[in-house]
Amino acid sequence: MTTPAERRRSVAFLEDGTDRWSCFLVTFRAAEQRWQGYFAFRPSHSEVATDEVRTANIFVEHSEAEIHAKARGLGRPLLRGLLESALHASGPRADSTHLRGRFRSMLSESSKALAGSWVDEDLDGPAKRIERLRSLYESYVLDQVSHFICLVEPEDFEAAVDRILEGESIDFRAGDRVQFARMVIDFIERRLPLPDFETWAADFLAHPEAYRLYAHTLQRQGRLP
Repeated sequence: MTTPAERRRSVAFLEDGTDRWSCFLVTFRAAEQRWQGYFAFRPSHSEVATDEVRTANIFVEHSEAEIHAKARGLGRPLLRGLLESALHASGPRADSTHLRGRFRSMLSESSKALAGSWVDEDLDGPAKRIERLRSLYESYVLDQVSHFICLVEPEDFEAAVDRILEGESIDFRAGDRVQFARMVIDFIERRLPLPDFETWAADFLAHPEAYRLYAHTLQRQGRLP
């Protein structure tokens, strides 16, 4: 059976606790020349379609324009409800994907805060220069952890987090989320083959643009370099 060609358009960004989701309206021509459509939701800092959750086909109309018109009439509360329903229907994989996405979002925000704007700065004196390089190095380390997490399957990452925390769960709405998340990040960081600061600084000063492009792609564009 031939899969109908799908068209998608971005319709909204939704907040779900500490997470941000991109919402897409997906349409396709079905049998008897009718059009169908559904909503797909992708977590922030995700670059693979398998991280998405979706609704059932909730639109059936004679034209694509009719679907677009009906979709525009839906408000954010209803879209958030559809997201919650899609997450529930997707079961354990959605939960594990959600956990991985939350870690990547937290790492990205922390890394961007450390790196700053990446604009060339007039640093007065070697002390400020070293301080700036150390901030960029810490940002680089967080990016490496985030990159690694992205390469791990969602279910495997959830199992690893459970093992690292010895059965404790992370509630990202609770005050202890930073402490537990830091335990997981430190565990991964210690096992990555990362360069020491002096080695990294020498390479950074020789190839600053390569590092800036890497950080921009991972932090700002939310995809793997």
